[in-house]
Amino acid sequence: MVFRRVLESPAGQLKTGQRRKGRKAVRLGAVILAAGFLAACQADEFSAGPNKANLPVSASLKRKMNDLNMSSTSPIMIRIFKEESQLEVWKQTRSGKYKLLEDFEICKWSGKLGPKFKEGDRQAPEGFYEITPALMNPNSSYHLAFNLGYPNRYDQSHGRTGSHLMVHGACSSRGCYAMTDEQVQDIYSLARDSFKGGQRSFQVQAYPFRMTPENMARHRDSDHLDFWKMLKTGYDHFEVANVPPKVTVCEKKYVFDATTLVEGVPFRASAKCPEYQVSPRLASAVASKQKKDNTKFQQLAARYDAREERQKRWEDRSNRLAEVLGGGEDTQTAATDAGANAPATPAQQTASTSAPGTPAPAADTTSSTVETAFAPQENSRGSSVGGFFKRWVPFGSKATNESASVGAISTEVVPASKP
Repeated sequence: MVFRRVLESPAGQLKTGQRRKGRKAVRLGAVILAAGFLAACQADEFSAGPNKANLPVSASLKRKMNDLNMSSTSPIMIRIFKEESQLEVWKQTRSGKYKLLEDFEICKWSGKLGPKFKEGDRQAPEGFYEITPALMNPNSSYHLAFNLGYPNRYDQSHGRTGSHLMVHGACSSRGCYAMTDEQVQDIYSLARDSFKGGQRSFQVQAYPFRMTPENMARHRDSDHLDFWKMLKTGYDHFEVANVPPKVTVCEKKYVFDATTLVEGVPFRASAKCPEYQVSPRLASAVASKQKKDNTKFQQLAARYDAREERQKRWEDRSNRLAEVLGGGEDTQTAATDAGANAPATPAQQTASTSAPGTPAPAADTTSSTVETAFAPQENSRGSSVGGFFKRWVPFGSKATNESASVGAISTEVVPASKP
């Protein structure tokens, strides 16, 4: 009772109100703090501090390098696949061959399958690019980044334009390949360490998809198919040798692992290719792979073409069937309208002019009346079952049926009117 009186007193009510206001303030502060945390997560999910460019690779990648017999400073190579949204980091083992160290899911890339053509088209590049230390950006606004060096000599020879095309963090893309901050932290650290080990540049191979016969056959109707076949040659060189191919450009096309026959003669992007050769062993292995892939490509392309042809025939047949069924309804409607608008017969005129109350004379039941109401039209597509089977059943004398005509209907009985 005493406690209740204290609460009901003015002083008690004042203290209670103060406590309620305090609780509201605490709740409001908690909401603001939570909103701040959410905003920070959306802006940058991975915080590495001001020394982010010098952080070591993650412990998980270190373990993988040890398991794969790789040095932390051995050379690297990167492959990008748009359609699969994957970025692969390959690293040289102590045997000299490259093995896949890690594959990352690309957070975002802009544009569509196909190369970049001009500044502002928001298209992510495709091709072969060499990344030097000068293209590394430790102070990027997108956590960390490296520039692809677009346009390269091939792109320039085709008059393509663009700038600042990168692989970076922050998961935001306008023509770039965007990763999460945590992913680009490891990618950047691997590249930095490879430069420390003496690698002068690392290669980035950007593809529309994995260059398999299946994918090439699926995209066989693309305007970029010839360009992709050229990229596939470089892809095959790496698949066979497990070493990044030496990439040069002449006659406005990529050339791989080529050595000029005359020492000192350079490759010029827009000029005629000098005489060159590829290692016979490598050339033979690549040719064997390409022959096998091309055979499979032809088989799959023929299968896909046949499937598309069947689908097209089915769609055409369905459309024609719809037209037949729809044409029957139109014919019936036209016949009804024609009957309604037909000129009155003499009997009808007589009936209409008879005086009220006078019985109308009997209608003339001649054959012409029956023919006017029910004779089929010559150009009518018809809605009868017979007409349907003439069009669709592959047997019977079509010429006979088509040449046959319906003569005058001679009957004394007037059919009952249609409901």
